[in-house]
Amino acid sequence: MSALSVRQVRRRFLVLHGLRWLPMGLMVPVMILLMQERGLSLSQIGLVATAQGLVVLALELPTGGFADAIGRRPVLVVAWLVNLVSLALFAVADSFALFFLIWALQGVFRALDSGPLESWYVDATLAADPKADYEPGLGHAGTVIGVSISAGALIGGGLVALGPIGPVSALTVPVLVAFVLQAAALVALLVLLVEARPAKGAGALRASVVEAPRMVGRAVGLLRRSRVLLALVAVELFWGFGMVTFESLLPLRLTEVVGDADRAAALLGPASSAAWLASAGGAALTPLLLRWPGAAPGAALLRILQGLTVVGMGLFAGPVGVLVAYLACYTVHGASNPLHMGLLHRQVDGPYRTSVLSLNSMMAQPAGALGGVVLMMLAEATSISTAMFVGAVVLAVAAPLYLPAWRAGRRTPAGPDPVPASEAVPASGPLPAPEAVAAPGPVPASGAGPASGTGPTERVSGWSEVDAASAPAQGG
Repeated sequence: MSALSVRQVRRRFLVLHGLRWLPMGLMVPVMILLMQERGLSLSQIGLVATAQGLVVLALELPTGGFADAIGRRPVLVVAWLVNLVSLALFAVADSFALFFLIWALQGVFRALDSGPLESWYVDATLAADPKADYEPGLGHAGTVIGVSISAGALIGGGLVALGPIGPVSALTVPVLVAFVLQAAALVALLVLLVEARPAKGAGALRASVVEAPRMVGRAVGLLRRSRVLLALVAVELFWGFGMVTFESLLPLRLTEVVGDADRAAALLGPASSAAWLASAGGAALTPLLLRWPGAAPGAALLRILQGLTVVGMGLFAGPVGVLVAYLACYTVHGASNPLHMGLLHRQVDGPYRTSVLSLNSMMAQPAGALGGVVLMMLAEATSISTAMFVGAVVLAVAAPLYLPAWRAGRRTPAGPDPVPASEAVPASGPLPAPEAVAAPGPVPASGAGPASGTGPTERVSGWSEVDAASAPAQGG
């Protein structure tokens, strides 16, 4: 990895990030409508989408440990191949069973894809220059995600508007283009991502299968022993619960203020594309936020600010006010991801990095499911605005969980210098005290500091989450 310069690593990371999300953007306008066109009811669509969540919950940690054990490149190659297969099936699927299989494959893709590219970027950057600031690149990645999904959604909508091509329906055309783009992305991955893999060959593969659970166990050990890391991962519980407000409740709220579902859907189509651009703009603010107020304080303030934007969505009486609050919410969302993920990266050295990212990502799954059930029931029993207010409070109360990272940074004025993971979590014997587990230092003024996201960055890492974030176009 050290053969690449810091600039080369960042450039390759951003190019691969954009290629990874562009096909997803193309799917945004058509996934729900295409399944309806092929005969699925809304309840069946909801059921097939659960396949992804179940698979991700089962595989998130094992695949993270596997990536740490065998290397990030082979895991990403398999992930993108799985996505390619799922897109091919999506183009021809016409039954509940096939669509269920497609979403299950998307769960495998997301579990494998969650973390390795970002971990490679951080480790390759530090290999090129141990003192390099990798956080601005994470912020730029958030911008790339927003622009890629927004551009893909616009292209996908344009392809549908052009109408059918021969026997291919208008809704199927973007899927075929997404397949071609995913194939090109896989070729680019093979060319651009170079890695000093920990092991190679069949023997190494067998050894990595044995080592993966150990990697996960040590990552969990870090979580158990570091109050800073535990607090950061706990943020995902509140974040996942609260995201239901602007992913699922917002379409219902806009329909309520507009008075017509079709008109609300027409408004939310371009609004969802604009929201991703707003998210990209928020991510671009990362260097400024790192200078002031700093990574941890900035992340805490953004949690509160996002809660206020959700309150605005539930409070404003007209569609303009609701949509302005919606765009502001996504701006804050985009700015929050790089800060959060950068703080997370500073808690662990390379060998367990992907496992820790998988732990972080996994927390949002049950929290989002619980938020969907609780807030939807509350909206039905009381009002949509009341449910949004509750979700806003949940988002805001996560802010104090950034205090341990802020305090740890203040105690280390010399800057971040994480303890190597091999020392922080020994293979045997007692775990070190929390302070010994890579406590982060303060963020240098130059932009060092802290996301996929998506995700990120991994907060947007699969069709269900892309669809949820863009669900306004399909009515949630």
